[in-house]
Amino acid sequence: MASIAAKIALAGLAALALGAGVAYALTRPDPHPADYWAGLGQPDLAHGETLFWAGGCASCHAAKDAQGEAVKLLSGGRALPTAFGTFNVPNISSDPKAGIGSWTLAQFGDAMTRGVGPRGEHLYPSFPYGSYARMSREDVNDLFGYLKSLPASPDIAPAHALNFPFNLRLAVGGWKLLYFTDAPRVDLANASDAVRRGQYLVEGPGHCGECHTPRNVMGGFQTGQWLAGGPNPEGEGRIPDITPGSDSIGAWSEEDIANYLETGFTPDFDSVGGSMVEVQQNLSHLPKEDLLAIAAYLKAVPAR
Repeated sequence: MASIAAKIALAGLAALALGAGVAYALTRPDPHPADYWAGLGQPDLAHGETLFWAGGCASCHAAKDAQGEAVKLLSGGRALPTAFGTFNVPNISSDPKAGIGSWTLAQFGDAMTRGVGPRGEHLYPSFPYGSYARMSREDVNDLFGYLKSLPASPDIAPAHALNFPFNLRLAVGGWKLLYFTDAPRVDLANASDAVRRGQYLVEGPGHCGECHTPRNVMGGFQTGQWLAGGPNPEGEGRIPDITPGSDSIGAWSEEDIANYLETGFTPDFDSVGGSMVEVQQNLSHLPKEDLLAIAAYLKAVPAR
C-alpha cells in the first residue's frame, strides 16, 4: 500500500511539475528574435519627434506641470494611483544609469512592443505596450533615436507600490496570455488610406484606448467596448465615449475633431479640460493630415 501511495504522490508531483512547466512556457517573457531589430540604420530624428508627441511621452515621464523645453526632460517620478496599487513612472531620459541611455535598440524595442524589460522581465501594462505593440520597427527606431537626443536626468523613481498579487511580475505573463495582442482593435475592411493611418496612430503610438476603453477587474479591455469610455483609471470622473455614437464628439465632423486636437477648442468654442489638456497639447504638434486621419478613424469605428 505504501508503495502505491508513493507512486501516486510521485505521479501527482510530476503532473504539477509538468503543469508548471507548461504554464511558464505559455506566460514567460517573449521578446522579438534578436535579428528583428537589426539593419534599421540611422534613425530619422524629426520623425522620432513626431512620434514623441503622438505617444504623449512627456505626459507621464516629464515633471508634472512642466512647460516648454522642460517637457523633454523625461526624469519620471510621477505617481499613478490605480485599483492595483501605485505605479511610479520611471526615468526614460538619456542618462545611462538612471534612464535608458545605455539601452540597446533591441531592449527599447522589446519594452515598447513586447512588454519585456532590459533584464528579460515582464513589464507592467501601466506602460501601454499593449498599444505600442502595433508600432513598426522603423518608428520604434526613430523614436529611440530621438529620446537619446534629449537631456539626461540622474533622478531615480521610487519602486512601484502594488497590492498582492499584482506585485508579482510572473503574474503579468498570465495577463498577457489573456489580453496582450498586436492585432487591430477593430476590423475596418476596405478603409481609406486616411482611416488606416488614423487607426495606426490611435491604436498604436497614440494609445487612445488605454483611457477611453472600459476595463474588467483584471485590467483587460472589455470586449466590444473599444473607445466607449469608462471610469478614469487614475481616480475621479469618467473618460468620455469617443465613438460616433457618443454624446461628446459623436455629432462633430472630421474637421471639428481635427481642429479640436490642433487648437483645444470645441465647435461650440469651449476649451479642452481635465487630463485631455496634456493630450491635446501633445497632439497639436502633429501635422494636420495626421489629425485629420485620427478624425477619419474616429468617425469610422463602430458606434457604442
